[in-house]
Amino acid sequence: MSIQPEGEDLRKAVKWVLEEASFCPEKTMADLISEACLKFDLSPIEAEFLAKTIQEKK
Repeated sequence: MSIQPEGEDLRKAVKWVLEEASFCPEKTMADLISEACLKFDLSPIEAEFLAKTIQEKK
């Protein structure tokens, strides 16, 4: 269990996905979002929010 403010993992996941997309253009957004969900241990609701946020930023 970490002592991070609520939502911090989600913010890190958004940043990570956007950075990875620029470094690894061969990966699909769906793959990057799936990786981020595992890497940052996001809940299903957070994963859905992440996907929507990434789509809006594109």
